[in-house]
Amino acid sequence: MYPVLDEKDVREIEVPGRYLRWVVDKKEGLDGKFCSCCIMRVEPGHTVNPAHCHPNGEEMLYIMKGNGKVYIDGIIYPFQAGSVVLFEQGKIHMVRNTGSEELKVACFFSPASNLDEYEYHPEIDFDGGKEYEKR
Repeated sequence: MYPVLDEKDVREIEVPGRYLRWVVDKKEGLDGKFCSCCIMRVEPGHTVNPAHCHPNGEEMLYIMKGNGKVYIDGIIYPFQAGSVVLFEQGKIHMVRNTGSEELKVACFFSPASNLDEYEYHPEIDFDGGKEYEKR
C-alpha cells in the first residue's frame, strides 16, 4: 500500500457537531497498526456532541486552524491554532468552535480507535463546565 494519502481522497462523514475523515483507519485511509487518525472539521458556533470518552486509550488533538474551547471532565480550556490537547484514557470531553472560521483538527488515537469504541455521555452539557483559571 502506498504510504501517502491526501485527506480529500477519504470519504467525509457527518456526525453531530462535526465532519470526519478517517485518514488512518482499518476501514478507510491508511492501515495503521498502533494508531488511528481522523481530520475533524467543526463549523463556527458548533459543539461536538454528545460528550464522550475513550475507555481503551487516549486521544490527542492538534489544532490546525481556528480556535475554541474544550471540555475535559468538567473543566473548560481555551485553545487556538497550533495547540495540542490530550484526552487521557476515560476523560469525558467535547470540543466547541468559538471562533468565526471553521475549526480544523487532526485527532490521533492510541491504540487505534473508531466511533464504535467511543463511550457516550449525553447527560453532560458543555455549558455545565467550569472555565479553567490559571493560578
